Amino acid sequence: MKILSVIGARPQFVKAAVVSAKIARTPGLEDVLVHTGQHFDANMSQLFFEEMGLRKPDYYLGVHSLPHEAMVQQMQEQMVEIVEKERPDWVLVYGDTDSTLAGARAAHACGVKLCHVEAGLRSFNTQMQEEFNRIQTDRISDLLCVPTEVAVENLRREGVDLCKVVLTGDVMKDAAYVFAPLARKPQTDIPDKFVLCTLHRAENTDNPDVLKELMLSLELIAEFVPVVLPLHPRTKNKLNEIAYPFDTSRLMFIDPVGYLEMLYLLNHCALVLTDSGGVQKEAYFAHKYCLTLRKETEWVELCARGYNHLLGHNHVDIVTTTRNFLEMPPVFSDDLYGDGHAARKIVQALLQL
Repeated sequence: MKILSVIGARPQFVKAAVVSAKIARTPGLEDVLVHTGQHFDANMSQLFFEEMGLRKPDYYLGVHSLPHEAMVQQMQEQMVEIVEKERPDWVLVYGDTDSTLAGARAAHACGVKLCHVEAGLRSFNTQMQEEFNRIQTDRISDLLCVPTEVAVENLRREGVDLCKVVLTGDVMKDAAYVFAPLARKPQTDIPDKFVLCTLHRAENTDNPDVLKELMLSLELIAEFVPVVLPLHPRTKNKLNEIAYPFDTSRLMFIDPVGYLEMLYLLNHCALVLTDSGGVQKEAYFAHKYCLTLRKETEWVELCARGYNHLLGHNHVDIVTTTRNFLEMPPVFSDDLYGDGHAARKIVQALLQL
């Protein structure tokens, strides 16, 4: 059986590292790996491949830095050609990026069965492109591999045939288990106590007023605790557009880090501030409280249990909550995302269908 796996962004590299490895170890399965090029920065793409042992993609599309519709269309057109050439039994897509939607549409156009890993997540913010991508992908998928019971319930409410739904747990938990022993310190001086921040989502970076408010928050936090910020290329470009005063900033900006370095930062930080969906879960796996710089999240169970708090964009709320959480000892007593064997369950589901 041939599976064509589509990846293009950092979280998808991490997920594919464990799922593609499981496919490779399963007799009778072949994995064709397609990298769309959505994340093209060497520190955000090639580095991840090298440090996680993810093999060289069979196809590299090189599509990036385009508006949403143009990006999806160009990826889809190229992937249709690949699907028609390879004729896989399954196309497998991850998450909610433009690469996800393009791969899903290509499979649908070619009449090839589609598997969506990390299906059923909803932020209920229809203004988010990621929400559109995940809903559209779920609607045309033949197999929906969901990470949580909440995701199952979301699909049930939408009238999805639950015969297509498999509760697998979260492949990011698989990755956290597999790669935790390999975590390594970034090649820069990191303070003993620090807050780790990641910032990249379009709704935060593309609105200058929101971006300025968030950066004000971080500068104020840095007055009482160091803030380490691996600088995403999108965020760096947007900060340059508003002439951000890097030279006088209190923040500790570092280059984008690979997954193993990110694991180190998560394991050694005092607190996480982020707008990333993946980092919210990674913080939980590292037993660190997470303050999310958004007004909604797909990972509602983290908020319900008190591990994650939605802060929005107001600098007073962000600074006050950060100060309060720095004084709280981490208490993590449950297990929300499966048993660390999601990749095995995904492969089993592909074989059974």
